[in-house]
Amino acid sequence: MARRRGHRGQVLARGAHTASGRRRAPAGGAGTARRPAAPAPSHEAPEPDAAAGQQEGLMVHALSVLSLPATATAVDTIVFVAGAVVILAGGFGVVLSRNPVHAALSLVATLFGVAVLFIEEGANFLAAVQVIVYAGAVVVLFLFVIMFLGVDRLENLVKEPLPAQRPLAAVLAVIGLGGLVALGVEGHWAVGAHSVAGAVRGAKGGDVAALGRSVFTTYLFPFEATAALLVIAVVGAVVLARRPSSPPAAPPDEHELDEDIAWPGASPAAVPPDDAAVEERPAGERAVEEVRR
Repeated sequence: MARRRGHRGQVLARGAHTASGRRRAPAGGAGTARRPAAPAPSHEAPEPDAAAGQQEGLMVHALSVLSLPATATAVDTIVFVAGAVVILAGGFGVVLSRNPVHAALSLVATLFGVAVLFIEEGANFLAAVQVIVYAGAVVVLFLFVIMFLGVDRLENLVKEPLPAQRPLAAVLAVIGLGGLVALGVEGHWAVGAHSVAGAVRGAKGGDVAALGRSVFTTYLFPFEATAALLVIAVVGAVVLARRPSSPPAAPPDEHELDEDIAWPGASPAAVPPDDAAVEERPAGERAVEEVRR
């Protein structure tokens, strides 16, 4: 009994030294047993169940998605139908037009219809980019290439009109590529994303400002390389489109053309003269004509 009491006293003494704020039990009888300390009052609200909250959020999202068609107004429906009609009409115009200029203008109509749908969905930035970049730049590039190369007329592709343009283009391409590589090395530009985890968050000015800052600073080299590839693709497509499937027939000789027009299948000497034209000639010319006959 004495050994057990001594062991209990050591445990109590050790607990009194290690526990902060714990009072030593008074000596005597029933007071030797420790009373459990009352829990401190908590002023924080209990945390909700994470699983229940997630399920509730999924249900709210599903209900909102299902209620979207019911919340669309008549104006939304009219704008959507009008944009869809413009897009389809422009697409058919691009495919079915024989004139490349008309096809490019039909593509402009299609891009404007897509921009209208973006505005209807509340994506104003995408609508502006659609109009400025595609309808205002890419289609204009198509038109410039068509006008300069002349798709609607046949040209001699064997003879080079400007013999010095190929070496000059090669020199300029080498200079431009070397300049971009030098700028990339000096500026430590990245040529790809280091990580694809997560979206842009916490950026000053919003996602649009962060996107523009990244495109024109860190990713300027891929941006310019993509622009060069687009130009090369447009020029190549137009050159392939204007190349004839079979060589054109040689034009007729002027002498043969005059003979066919004067009297089909007969020589000019066998063509009978016009009496009215003979009477209108002066007398000297008529006499010379009689001598020749």
